[in-house]
Amino acid sequence: MTIRLLLADDHPVVRAGLRAVLDTEPDFAVTAEAATAERAVELAGSELVDVVLMDLQFGSGMHGSEATALITARPGAPRVLVLTTYDTDADILAAVEAGASGYLLKDAPPEELAAAVRTAAAGQSALAPAVALRLMDRMRTPAEALTKRELEVLQLVADGLSNQQISRKLFLSQATVKSHLVHIYAKLGVDSRTSAVAAAGSRRLIRTR
Repeated sequence: MTIRLLLADDHPVVRAGLRAVLDTEPDFAVTAEAATAERAVELAGSELVDVVLMDLQFGSGMHGSEATALITARPGAPRVLVLTTYDTDADILAAVEAGASGYLLKDAPPEELAAAVRTAAAGQSALAPAVALRLMDRMRTPAEALTKRELEVLQLVADGLSNQQISRKLFLSQATVKSHLVHIYAKLGVDSRTSAVAAAGSRRLIRTR
């Protein structure tokens, strides 16, 4: 059976490279491409697609995790396999919670990518070894791990947003944002926003510029 693929990435060179690799597999057919997350959502609902290969960052547009959630929420939706350069806890948790069937890094060898596509198409989980290890580490020490919301707050701190801006973006009160930061500081063993961002960045919990 042919596995029909949708490539969602804002870089034409990346899409061309993926197509070149995937076209060598006899049971794969790249049937559509999307340069934006919004277009990926549209095509996933209108085209005959089995697996969407989804990047996470699309410039200033919709995030890949948002697109994943919209795609997977539909009845009979295609599977979504995240293919990205980011391996932070914040990105991984957001994608998994959005309904991604797999999470793979762009430096994965072609045979690993092909295997992940087939695994996702079969309805099973396809996680890169490094990603699976990070999730297992979180499960081993749940009291020390930052929650998804704490990671969201800290990522916005790293992006330069104030408490007031974070409260508006996440629809939280400023008191709740401050409470999250207190918990974050305690878990990371720091006492400031700058130290928290530095510590989280060094542990690959969030993306830092």
